[in-house]
Amino acid sequence: MAPLLNPPIMNNLLFDFIPNKGNNTLTIKREFLADRAKVWDHYTKSELLEQWFASPPMHMRTKLMNFREGGRWHYAMSEPNGPVYWGLTQYKTIRPKEELSFSDAFCDEEGKINTDIPSADWTITFTEEGEKTLVQSVLTFKSLADLEQILEMGMEDGMKSTYATLDNLLV
Repeated sequence: MAPLLNPPIMNNLLFDFIPNKGNNTLTIKREFLADRAKVWDHYTKSELLEQWFASPPMHMRTKLMNFREGGRWHYAMSEPNGPVYWGLTQYKTIRPKEELSFSDAFCDEEGKINTDIPSADWTITFTEEGEKTLVQSVLTFKSLADLEQILEMGMEDGMKSTYATLDNLLV
């Protein structure tokens, strides 16, 4: 399924994007109008991640996904007529429908980490709140320079775009 190029507005769903330069973290809070199990599936199944994880108009594909503690997700994001960006997620802890933590980095097609682009350790929690699910992502960077580089690369706009695409899938 191709991503939507003009996703609808978030319908007043919470979106907080909070960099903390004192401890090199970025906290992103986002509500989704869906139950926790459905949101969890969209974060943990490659066939669903491929539908929203890359910002439109990019295309996403999975080379390998081994969703388990110690497992990996090796994926590619490609522009319609341009370069391919490879990423590697290495899962640390998985508490189904509650929390997952992993390291995430840019890499090459073989999975070799690109040390020129900052990596981050992510902890994502999923909290059901009535008809909504709150997803909180805390990203921890090795340095303030790494956090600032990710912010300069447009992380906030990218997250807004991918979350808007996810909203459409969760309907």
